[in-house]
Amino acid sequence: MEDSIFTKIIKGEIPSHKIYEDEQTFAFLDIDPLLKGHVLVVPKKQIDHIDDLPDEDYQALMATVKKVAHQVKQVLGVRRAAILVMGFDVPHAHVHVVPANVGNEIYASLAERIDSGRQAPEPDHEALTMIAEKLRF
Repeated sequence: MEDSIFTKIIKGEIPSHKIYEDEQTFAFLDIDPLLKGHVLVVPKKQIDHIDDLPDEDYQALMATVKKVAHQVKQVLGVRRAAILVMGFDVPHAHVHVVPANVGNEIYASLAERIDSGRQAPEPDHEALTMIAEKLRF
């Protein structure tokens, strides 16, 4: 199987704005965030579907998601850290952790992307670096 973009990020072949890493998982900022502070959490093992992960890897992934969600809420001062599992864009299991105060913020951002069919803008690496420094643990 060819390495996914996430595997290349984990291996350091593609730069990322990492906020957390342990033996089984890796968490980094989405370069095209739904909202400021949008984090992707991935298992280091490349498996396409989240429900195909071995139990140990699934449990490690979700434990990291929980840690990241707490960090996002505490550091960014939001009411919620929405947990989204969609799995369409990259053939590597991943969970989105999106900071928000109300669900409409997330729904509006998703709807705008769907309705506009827009191409992802060039990442604002300066802003991403600043957020990553705040969130890193």
